[in-house]
Amino acid sequence: MNAIFKTIRPSVSLGGATLARYYSHILQSTCGDNSTRLFLHPASRQVVPLIPCNNLFWERDRKGGYQSTQPKVSRWQMIRDGMRELKYELSLFHEEWKERFASDPLVVFRPGETDVVFNFESKADLDKWIVTTDKDHGEGYSEAKFELGPSGFGLFHGKLESRVPKDGRIKRSGYANITRQRIRKSFKRDAFYEWEQYNTLVLKVRGDGRSYLINLASEGYFDILWNDIYHYVLYTRGGPHWQIARIPFSKFFLASKGRVQDSQGAVPLNRISSVGFSVGAKGGHEGQFRLEFDYIGVEFDPLHREEFAYEMYKQQKYIVGT
Repeated sequence: MNAIFKTIRPSVSLGGATLARYYSHILQSTCGDNSTRLFLHPASRQVVPLIPCNNLFWERDRKGGYQSTQPKVSRWQMIRDGMRELKYELSLFHEEWKERFASDPLVVFRPGETDVVFNFESKADLDKWIVTTDKDHGEGYSEAKFELGPSGFGLFHGKLESRVPKDGRIKRSGYANITRQRIRKSFKRDAFYEWEQYNTLVLKVRGDGRSYLINLASEGYFDILWNDIYHYVLYTRGGPHWQIARIPFSKFFLASKGRVQDSQGAVPLNRISSVGFSVGAKGGHEGQFRLEFDYIGVEFDPLHREEFAYEMYKQQKYIVGT
């Protein structure tokens, strides 16, 4: 801290209040993500920590700060990695144009028939899913894996612990999550799943009796919408038998960074970027968990006419939270 004061000490004489405002402004500008704002007390001349540097409206990165600890890659390494992926991206570009010319506009979905989107029958299928726990970010001690199970299907399993690190920062812990890598076109262009013609999510799973949270990520145009996710609960019954869960998209509700939003609406089925599943240890539900996947698909149910399952209350423009 002394080194910081030496580098920013002004060459002119300032009063106590003016000096305090000066140092407070400089030190606030030097603090980064996940750090603390500093303030120089005018009387004692001691540095006092204030509040964390949390940006309320602007996100520095799409991970909300969780990737800030990763080492930076040099420019030459980025060039080498880019040249290595060029061949793969060109092959994707070739496949895109093949599909565009070979597509038949008369081929449409068939009501009552499930179109499988995700399979879990090989290691290549599982490598497209990302596993995260609180332990990965130094926020807990839970562990999880996503691998081929004894029956040859995708198995999401591990152990949940609600014990928190003794750092005075983490208040709650105990979660595990799997997320499908974001769908993209060639050359890393953004793409989305085209599910407008469907109204039901279909899953064939074999669980352990726990409740899992289904996450449909819908990345918005602006940075304040990057963490918008639509949720619904997947209830598993346990036991040795498979179950087929059909969940209408109208049942999903909007949350941002885990907080349910006041302003709700139907899932934008033309803006779904990824799918995920979460499990938590809240309520004393610690210990082992196990969820096995056969497939995940979408379906059009002609008997389902509901557009949105939850009541919407129109408020005046001056009401906060609308």
